[in-house]
Amino acid sequence: MRQFLRSPVGRRRHAALGALSAALLCVTAAAAPPSAARAPAPSATGKAADGPAATPPMGFNNWNSTHCGPEFNEKMVKEIADLFLAKGLKDAGYTYVNLDDCWAMPTRDPQGRLVPDPIRFPHGIKAVADYVHAKGLKFGIYTSAGTRTCSDIGFPGALGHERSDARQFADWGVDYLKYDNCNNQGVDARQRYTAMRDALRATGRPITYSICEWGENAPWEWAAELGQSWRTTGDIGDTWASMLDILKKNLPLAPYAGPGHWNDPDMLEVGNGGMTDTEYRSHFTLWAMMAAPLLIGTDLRTASPQTYDILRNTDVIALDQDPLGRQATVLDSDGGRWTLVKELANGDRAVALFNESDHEQRITTGATAAGLPAAPRYRLRDLWQRTDRHTTDEITVTVPAHATVVYRVTPEKGD
Repeated sequence: MRQFLRSPVGRRRHAALGALSAALLCVTAAAAPPSAARAPAPSATGKAADGPAATPPMGFNNWNSTHCGPEFNEKMVKEIADLFLAKGLKDAGYTYVNLDDCWAMPTRDPQGRLVPDPIRFPHGIKAVADYVHAKGLKFGIYTSAGTRTCSDIGFPGALGHERSDARQFADWGVDYLKYDNCNNQGVDARQRYTAMRDALRATGRPITYSICEWGENAPWEWAAELGQSWRTTGDIGDTWASMLDILKKNLPLAPYAGPGHWNDPDMLEVGNGGMTDTEYRSHFTLWAMMAAPLLIGTDLRTASPQTYDILRNTDVIALDQDPLGRQATVLDSDGGRWTLVKELANGDRAVALFNESDHEQRITTGATAAGLPAAPRYRLRDLWQRTDRHTTDEITVTVPAHATVVYRVTPEKGD
């Protein structure tokens, strides 16, 4: 594994080198067009909303912590599944234990089938899936909508093998497919991702379909007919700058998200060491406000208590998993002060006050400005401090640098 593959930019650069069309050079996805904020949510006539992922998928993926390192193997995957139960992650809503790239051998067998790496997975993929299922969890796998996957080695991709690969995944007991975009040979994205959608359906097994197209062809405009989520940007990195960049590209796409079809700003970096715990709490909160898939990207075997505390905040998770399925919208943004509002199924609003700047700032909004009806008073539940206070309307707080204060705001009767 070359060192540059450990960065998101490096991984995308490698993908571009394998493509035949210069138009498919891997660049960071552009921000949504100005019309995006006014666009209606797409219909789900393709039945995506009737399948899995009525709420954003939650689980684990190894890529952000291991990449293709030797620690990515059967033992790790089983230990992660064990920790889902031992550390309360399953109870908090995490369901999927997913493999990323590098699980396969570099070539197919003589019958054209994928072959698991016998060093990493000596008992095969089905045995690992069976172990995960025995824990009451679901199992995910990875491949690319191209001739090779995204790693430096480049394992077999599914382009031209969609039916046989999907059948193999179903036979192994796969519940989730992350379908990447590398080495796509210039074939139209909709064509490639539709082919795998059809192949997955033909298996008869319900498989959550995660379209990892990097936002290059505005998948928010068409992918709700195909899968349950679509990447809106390039790969995330474990830095404050990367998280901010992705946040600002994903926020304008709120109208396109809803039950069964989600904007995916990439996996969580919480716990990987490149940001502070304050920054990781912001990262986690903002992803929950955006109704994003919550896929843990850190090696839980070495995670700190603080990391587990962030990942298990069920009050914040409840915002992400709210059945109404609304992605937060930007109420105000000025001078690094952000106010995000998310409508909730029971009539409450989640209000996140996010301070992007390097110094503390006072942020002010109001309950009625957040869309709540007039009431004598409102309860403000601080979802990180787990404390309550009341207001007649104004919501004001001093937010430390890079921090986010998030309230669940409830109208109340009485004085």
